[in-house]
Amino acid sequence: MEIIGWIVAIVMFVVAFIGLIYPIIPSVFFIVGGFLLYGWIVSFEDMGWIFWIIQVLFVILLFGADTLANVVGVKKFGGSKAGMWGSTIGLLIGPFIIPVAGILIGPFLGAVIAELLFSRTGLKQSLMTGVGSLVGFLTSIVTKGFVMLLMIGIFIIFIAI
Repeated sequence: MEIIGWIVAIVMFVVAFIGLIYPIIPSVFFIVGGFLLYGWIVSFEDMGWIFWIIQVLFVILLFGADTLANVVGVKKFGGSKAGMWGSTIGLLIGPFIIPVAGILIGPFLGAVIAELLFSRTGLKQSLMTGVGSLVGFLTSIVTKGFVMLLMIGIFIIFIAI
């Protein structure tokens, strides 16, 4: 049963990392789902309350990092709330309109269009906001990927010890 537990957990972890690129997939839920399914199939014995407290803190960090990276990226490049909303909407819609490149083009165009329409900034500033949204998104991917690796590493340590 342990082999099946590991296979299921690894599949869940892989889907979580795919979620870094396709934000419609809730990465953090797949990571936690991998822990829960492993525990259900094999045993929760090695995953005590300290393990779960650590993981809950990482989950909170993941949600915060995602939002914060977008806000900081747009703000650092002079964007407004409209740019942040446009970036978020573009991030969700982009991959569906342009399957692979939409993940990068969507937030950029969303921020630029929102800035042009609602903030009445010039084209140059709107483009800078688009760049900021892209920087924020890429920073978010790296940060979340690192935190997810930490979560999985802690899981392995608790299971192995």
